[in-house]
Amino acid sequence: DVQLQASGGGRVQPGGSLRLSCAASGFTFGSYAMSWVRQAPGEEVEWVSGINSGGSSTAYADSVKDRFTISRDNAKKTLYLQMNSLKPEDSAVYYCAKYGSSWYRVNEYGYRGQGTQVTVSS
Repeated sequence: DVQLQASGGGRVQPGGSLRLSCAASGFTFGSYAMSWVRQAPGEEVEWVSGINSGGSSTAYADSVKDRFTISRDNAKKTLYLQMNSLKPEDSAVYYCAKYGSSWYRVNEYGYRGQGTQVTVSS
């Protein structure tokens, strides 16, 4: 069965950086597009970024553009999210998600795994 386990979250001061990882198993990782989504308390799930199966195409929500970078290592079956210049409004539980095909769709996501908490606070 599909398993997605995010890690790398924590508490960081505004302006700081974190790198999230997502270990995937139970499916052919390199055949599927992936995404990162986040959810703050009391809020709906927000799509953050998507990447196609080969890693050649990416997209970002306007709220994180030019600050976050999504990438993947298909050999390691791992998805990454480099987050720089973090803001308090970036605080949320971050999840990686698997699409049903090799291409992503902006503002959509598929199966969502276990998340990791990111807190940006001074």
